[in-house]
Amino acid sequence: MIASITGTVVALTPASVVLEVGGIGIAVSVTPQVAVAARAGDRLALHTSLIVREDSLTLYGFLDGDQRDIFEAVQTVTGIGPRTALAVLATLSPDGLRRAIASEDVASLTRVPGIGTKGAQRMIIELRDRIGQAPRDEGDGDWQVLLREALGSLGWSDRDAESAVAAVVPSAGPEPDLSTLLRAALQHLDRR
Repeated sequence: MIASITGTVVALTPASVVLEVGGIGIAVSVTPQVAVAARAGDRLALHTSLIVREDSLTLYGFLDGDQRDIFEAVQTVTGIGPRTALAVLATLSPDGLRRAIASEDVASLTRVPGIGTKGAQRMIIELRDRIGQAPRDEGDGDWQVLLREALGSLGWSDRDAESAVAAVVPSAGPEPDLSTLLRAALQHLDRR
């Protein structure tokens, strides 16, 4: 396996870069974000994943190891190959994907070209325990965790609880009152 590659960028397209390494030009498939960041003549270091097929060897490159690990994990989902896995990373950041999986956000996943509703549901089921947890957002205070847990204990799903918490965040203020926010969250859920 080729785990990383460093070379001089000699050619660019929206979907690939060619790196000159030791006098050899190596084509690497990348997300548009990587292609936009690269400049001809610059040195570029990429974490890579080599996909071997009967008729091809394709090298995929990423700016960090986390993107590569997510790329490889997404391919373990039934029906998803490397092109679709690359499209996932072109649409969602690794943490964005983790959040979408954790909150069962089918709408975010179906924004990826090639992923429909059934594919998004399959991704949620098959990746839930494989890709780790998304880091907590800045400002995600203890009151938000407590509010989610309170809603969960009242029988609301994680997704509904997350939606309700997001709806009451703007009215929280610097020192939120949990009972007031719980009432507001329940009113939000009742209106749906």
